Amino acid sequence: MTILTSNNPACITVDGFKQLLKDAHPFSELLEIEIIEIGHGTSVLLLPERTSHQRLGGMIAGPMLMGLADLALYAAVVGATGNAAAVTASLSINFLRKSPPGGVLANCKIVKTGRLAAGEVSLVPAAGGEPVAHAISTWSLPKSST
Repeated sequence: MTILTSNNPACITVDGFKQLLKDAHPFSELLEIEIIEIGHGTSVLLLPERTSHQRLGGMIAGPMLMGLADLALYAAVVGATGNAAAVTASLSINFLRKSPPGGVLANCKIVKTGRLAAGEVSLVPAAGGEPVAHAISTWSLPKSST
């Protein structure tokens, strides 16, 4: 088990992660999420403002926020471990308040890696303000077949 406290470099670059998504996870393009930063166990992603992300009343739909959180966690897990075969084992999200119109930033941090990884994501309006949701997740890290 590794508790992530170091300033090690990320195991994947933003460009490398974008290529991974294009090659292995083309469905991720549906939300048009922007990958802003990937560190060793951290990530920052942006769900851009799109009317297609909104539900009645103009708020960002919950499934869009869950997709953003899950992708931010995947980026941070791959950034910490280099294991592109990682899969979500659990994801729990708490919606804290109505998400105002505009983009939403996901700030993710992985707190543990090993056979499983665990992390958390805070979702905040891109224009600033209080978090609109908070998610926690565990990830299964399959052993490399090579």
